[in-house]
Amino acid sequence: MNSSEIKNKFIELFESEPIIVKAPGRINLIGEHTDYNDGFVLPAAINKNIYFAVQKNNLNQIRLFAENLNDSLNISIDKIEKNSKEWANYLLGSYLEIVKAGFDVQGFDCVFGGDIPLGAGLSSSAAIECGLIFGLNELYQLNISNLQIAKLAQKAENNFVGVKCGIMDQFAIVHGEESKVIRLDCRTLEYTSHSFDLKNYIPILINTNVKHSLASSEYNTRRKECEAGVEIIQKYVPNVSSLRDITLNDIEKLKKYFDPIIYKRCTFVIEENQRVNQFCEDLNKNDLLRIGELIYESHKGLRDKYEVSCKELDILVDEAMNMDCILGSRMMGGGFGGCTLNLVKRDSVDIFKENISKIYTNKTNIKPDFYTVEITKGLEIIN
Repeated sequence: MNSSEIKNKFIELFESEPIIVKAPGRINLIGEHTDYNDGFVLPAAINKNIYFAVQKNNLNQIRLFAENLNDSLNISIDKIEKNSKEWANYLLGSYLEIVKAGFDVQGFDCVFGGDIPLGAGLSSSAAIECGLIFGLNELYQLNISNLQIAKLAQKAENNFVGVKCGIMDQFAIVHGEESKVIRLDCRTLEYTSHSFDLKNYIPILINTNVKHSLASSEYNTRRKECEAGVEIIQKYVPNVSSLRDITLNDIEKLKKYFDPIIYKRCTFVIEENQRVNQFCEDLNKNDLLRIGELIYESHKGLRDKYEVSCKELDILVDEAMNMDCILGSRMMGGGFGGCTLNLVKRDSVDIFKENISKIYTNKTNIKPDFYTVEITKGLEIIN
């Protein structure tokens, strides 16, 4: 699904000339489940995109068409409420956040679609939210800053969709730079860009093609477990507002006050923050071996301490670990399905895909999908 197809569909449906927005998906090299704990993450925008064709309609209506799903929704701007069509809620929630922020936005038409696989952990939802807000910002000349676009998109997901996500996905989609990863401090929203050149290794994503029903509910549960951990810590260590403020040594001294599960969750987050900062140092030093080790350590923590992996993700990582052509492999995203991120030798990609596919299919009866991704620019208007 490309931008021309989206534009042509819009003209067919609405008989007007739209603006076209490109909203990329994102990968996260390391720093999983740290964003909603005020921690550090290392995402980047990628060359998988959702395209939007958007235009004012001078009506009191929002008219939406989801090209990939061949589904539509017309709704009055005065009667917006949560819809049974889940895809529509990302768009309706985004519109409501713009209005709540005090901007005057009237009815509009929108056709969207693209090649970000749904449920793969590449942030199709954040791309939908950011892309629409960016398009309406352009249409109505609202002068909303990039950072505010990211914040409004996060609020749409938190308040209307009901997923208490952090800001990493939206931030990466808005601020992405070509061939660079973003080390984002999720508390201050300060960030630094780091060139991503691993010489002979490239990122390959493998989609497990499973999405277990636990994904959304357990995401919110993990957030509550981390908050419970912070409340315990605050009784004994002053001036702590998140897990970001405490060291492993500090929490070890308080271990007796913790439920074992809450303790595991908290130590994972503290260790994962350390891994992000170490990864950036190693990236700057071009220490590829250590980068690979950190990625494997991240998966082990997500599997054993945060317990958001699943059998299918573990099979892919375990098999990758046995292959000489892999620098590192881990689950990526919220968990319970979606993709693994693999750093693969450029000249071994075909044999890697062939071997992994055979093993995974034999063990799960599921055929995996592979995505070779490049790190690209964030949101933009396409002429």
